[in-house]
Parts: sequence; C-alpha cells; structure tokens
Amino acid sequence: MQNVALIDYGSGNLRSAEKALVRAAEGRAAVHVTCDPERVAKADRIVLPGVGAFAACMQALSERPGLVEAMTETVRKKGRPFLGVCVGMQLLASRGLEFGETPGLAWIPGDVRRIEPSDPAAKIPHMGWNTLSGLSGPPLVRDIGDSPMYFTHSFAFYPQDEGDVAAYVDHGGRFPAAVAKGNVAGVQFHPEKSQSAGLALLARFLEWRP
Repeated sequence: MQNVALIDYGSGNLRSAEKALVRAAEGRAAVHVTCDPERVAKADRIVLPGVGAFAACMQALSERPGLVEAMTETVRKKGRPFLGVCVGMQLLASRGLEFGETPGLAWIPGDVRRIEPSDPAAKIPHMGWNTLSGLSGPPLVRDIGDSPMYFTHSFAFYPQDEGDVAAYVDHGGRFPAAVAKGNVAGVQFHPEKSQSAGLALLARFLEWRP
C-alpha cells in the first residue's frame, strides 16, 4: 500500500482534505497528516493544501524544521507525485505578490497576483462553481471534462511558461485554474469541496504515474 503525506503546516482545510483523500483512496493508500520530514521523505505521494494568504502560508511552511527540504528532496529529486491545492498550488510559484513580495517554492516559475476581472460584475473573492477550459497535462486534470469545480480565492498563479498551465477558468476574464510540470501538479479549486468530481480527481492523482 502506498503512503500519502498530507502536509500539516496549520492550513485551515486540512481535515476536509484528509477525509476526501481517504475516501478517494478506498483503502488503496494510507493517508498520513504530517509535518515530520522523515515521514515526508518516505512518502510515495505528497499533497500540500492551503487556505489564506500566500505570505502567511509560506512562512508557516518554512517554520516547520526540515519540512521544505524534505518536500524538495522527495518531489524534485526522487520524482514522487505532488499535488498542491489552492494556496498549496500558489506556493509552487517563484513569488507571491500579496501584502508585498514573498518568495515561493519556485518549482514552477511564475507569480501569484490578485485577480483583476475586466467585467465589473465579477466579484472578488471568486467564490462558487465554475467549469474549466483548455484542459491538458496529466490525466488527473485532463479528464475533469465539463464537471464544475468549487473555487474560493482572490489571487491566482500565472506561470511564466503558458505550457505549464493545465486548465483555465473564466471569472470576468481567463486565468489559470491548474498547473502541471513533470511530476508536480496544482489546482486552484478545492477538490475536497467539489463533490464527486473532486473525489474523482483525487483518485486519479493516487493512480498518477508521471
């Protein structure tokens, strides 16, 4: 049985993410909520959740001794599959431009900046259900199809290379909803709040062989 490390750094949606992963696994994987670098280093897959401000989340992640280093070793050097969710996806960026400039993990070059809809009727935060477009990348994203996903955020991740964008969403203007580069993927929406479609995405992640 494979081991999945769900990174615990104080994220507000941790328990709902855990329940969704356990349900999606259907006994095929053991989900461990952890910030232990040793356990992260031994994980077969890593999921990084996130709710809140980029700077606060990056600080909380960095304050866990050895955690970023263990994640980097496991994902970047060992090639284990990684999924970032909401701010967990945004932390993949080079930097976040929320309340100043904060360096990110820099696993996928790009910036996180505030959504600026061209349609004044589009409210920020972007909250609610949306279908995606331009689906590409690994099956966990590509196979979403026309199933709507649940979003709640005010900032989005804009990769430098458009080829790293795996899906878009339109909310008064188009912006990235998912990214993928090698064994690293991220989604701006919340699979754990997206009912059966979200569970299906998590199940595909658990089967993903990048």
